Amino acid sequence: MIELPSSYAPCRCPDGHPHTEDPNMARVLVIDDEPDVRWLLRLSLERIGHEVILAEDGLRGVAMAQRQRPDVIVLDLMMPVMDGYGVLDALAKDGRTSALPVLVLTAKAIPEEEKRVTQAGAQRFIAKPFDPDDLAEELQELLEPI
Repeated sequence: MIELPSSYAPCRCPDGHPHTEDPNMARVLVIDDEPDVRWLLRLSLERIGHEVILAEDGLRGVAMAQRQRPDVIVLDLMMPVMDGYGVLDALAKDGRTSALPVLVLTAKAIPEEEKRVTQAGAQRFIAKPFDPDDLAEELQELLEPI
């Protein structure tokens, strides 16, 4: 049997995967095809104490969401293999991922797109380029009800 460090405790998620006791720390899945964006998000989110998991396309992102059970997802819309709308649809159809909060981070910064994203199941919408502090604040708001 694997022993977890004493700083670990069951999280408040239904499946009880381990997270630290720090209520401000979350497991964040970043799904974005741009390596520089993934790097910046990882750096920004780890700096404030989050665990970051990376996926470079939507198909891998859905698989990682099913296996890794993140607390929140940061999702790009325009990606190869499976776009962000395909990801939102796949997440919604799977009982393991349907309740995951999703923040869409996209270069498609038009009001119609924000409405479409929200209707597709995302809770938040941030336009690229973005301020890492604004992103962190949005993520914190998404995580508060957990």
